[in-house]
Amino acid sequence: MTFRNLFPKNNFTKLHLLVGILTIFTIGFYSAEQAMFGGSLTRNMVSNETNMPTKWDPTSGLNVKWTAALGSQTYGNPAISGGKVFVGTNNEGRRNPKLGGDRGVVMCFNEADGKFLWQATSPKLAAGRVNDWPLQGVCSSPFVEGDRLYYVSNRCEVVCLDVEGFYDKENDGEFKTEADTSLIDADVIWKLDMVGELEVFPHNLAVCSPIAVGDLIFIVTANGVDESHIHIPSPFAPSFIAVNKNTGKVVWQDSSPGMDIMHGQWSNPAYAVINDVPQVIFPGGDGVIYSFDPPTGKLIWKFSCNPPDAVYELGGSGTKSDFIATPVIYDNKVYIGLGQDPEHGEGISHLWCIDATQKGDVTNTAVVWHRGYKDFNRTMSTVAIHEGLLYVADLSGFVYCFDVKTGELYWKYDTYAAIWGSPYVADGKLYIGDEDGDIAVLKTGKQMELLHEVNMGSAVYTTPVAKNGVLYVTNRSTLFALETKR
Repeated sequence: MTFRNLFPKNNFTKLHLLVGILTIFTIGFYSAEQAMFGGSLTRNMVSNETNMPTKWDPTSGLNVKWTAALGSQTYGNPAISGGKVFVGTNNEGRRNPKLGGDRGVVMCFNEADGKFLWQATSPKLAAGRVNDWPLQGVCSSPFVEGDRLYYVSNRCEVVCLDVEGFYDKENDGEFKTEADTSLIDADVIWKLDMVGELEVFPHNLAVCSPIAVGDLIFIVTANGVDESHIHIPSPFAPSFIAVNKNTGKVVWQDSSPGMDIMHGQWSNPAYAVINDVPQVIFPGGDGVIYSFDPPTGKLIWKFSCNPPDAVYELGGSGTKSDFIATPVIYDNKVYIGLGQDPEHGEGISHLWCIDATQKGDVTNTAVVWHRGYKDFNRTMSTVAIHEGLLYVADLSGFVYCFDVKTGELYWKYDTYAAIWGSPYVADGKLYIGDEDGDIAVLKTGKQMELLHEVNMGSAVYTTPVAKNGVLYVTNRSTLFALETKR
């Protein structure tokens, strides 16, 4: 039975309005602390933190509050909540001697001093690299709300954990089958196996960083092609789902990309109330942005981000792309750039500003502005919008500053290395890491100014995060907590 079936048809409009009002109420007044990729449900990479460090030195310890060892490859962004720091990595920095081998791991550290507290681990899927690429660990950035943490494991599971682990001396929730229940192990509340229960076929890895609104958590499933890169084993399996965050039960699902999935689906959803209409935004594996009604999954609008003559080719040599970046919602508009698996290399791309107030197929009517072809390249980066300016990076290593209303280019900065992460704005500074391990600190504004650049010792594939006066940065194997020391 669907949500709609519970009520008479002539009352559905009133019900929808009521749900929207309740959703707005929930977002505006929900008291539990939240942490997530992008910092908010709109995913805008901007923080209101102040006194952020401009300079630091990992070698001398300048402005380094503490460091913590991770695995050998780290792609998940830190999430900081309730005095704890959570981050996804692999098992090469083994914390539990009993749990060896290649695993996906979420580690929990004490925010004050970096002390390791507990970890969740997941063995690799038996199918191997087609579904679960070796040594990639957990790439999902957790969503944390109050005493619960939600993430997507390397096994394509949606996992809910107790943030206290077993430190509260209780085995919470209905999932009480954990083999390991010591203080350094995770307390699992529930799991949803998207492979076993929904027939999802994740290509290479499941990586979604979830968001939750009210009682629903939203997930991009990673459904994709097989090892041939041509065949889609499960075209009718869901690509996007809404799950009850308390029970792990699927409330609604959507498989819109279907047979048009190009490769994999590794982006993340975003949420906002736009002109009094709640919307959850799904970046599809067909290069189409979909907007859904959050409680029902009813389509509100869709927008194709590829030109009609674009062609997808195996290995990435074509002109058609999908999404690695996450959509950002700002001022009733959606901002997103196109990209591909970084193994496909560089290529032409498109950066879109989309009017999110319309309904239906808005491909030909909702363009506010667009950059592309020779002036923007494939991107994995989520935009940051601050004081009328939009900052974004591309895989080729360029950082751009555009006018958020018109798309006018103010400046472009070359890092001379591939960029996988996103620009992050805090305290009048823009932080951006690259594959060479350098982090550039740029001054925000219409005039480009490099304030500092520091090498972190190995590649920085993630995005810095600011919380409580501290800037958190990960390279491949270490979590750094940085602060301006007085």
